[in-house]
Amino acid sequence: MRRATKRGVCIVTGQTGEAGWRRFVVYWGPVVGYAGLIFYLSAQSHPDEDLPSLLGNVNDKVLHALEYAGLGGLCYRAFRWGTSRSMATHALFFSILTASLYGVTDEVHQLFVPLRESSWQDWLADATGSVLGAVAVRWLSAMSWTAPFLTGARPR
Repeated sequence: MRRATKRGVCIVTGQTGEAGWRRFVVYWGPVVGYAGLIFYLSAQSHPDEDLPSLLGNVNDKVLHALEYAGLGGLCYRAFRWGTSRSMATHALFFSILTASLYGVTDEVHQLFVPLRESSWQDWLADATGSVLGAVAVRWLSAMSWTAPFLTGARPR
């Protein structure tokens, strides 16, 4: 990876100029946006009132796992195609680690939200979802029909 001090070099992708920043936004923008959505939902004192009634009586742990499966999948996509080659080779590890650690910060955040509680079981569901999401995106990326969507490459 190139030095961050060099003008016009994207720190994450290691590419120079506009292409490096465009690549950063395409792959990391969804991760940041999704993490922001998780933060917003965690900041709600009554999340059951804000969520649509379509969810019915779905178990809280299942919702945590689904929520973090999305984050784990987006993190895998970003680490695999939005970083340097050396990071991309370990994309599965880094995506699970990042999404799981974000789950820890989310549980700590909920300690300070009125009427919310934090638990290690919620974090375990978050981590499980992170693993499932990252592995699912890795598996889907091996299929040729999903590659353009996941990698951002234009179909031929």
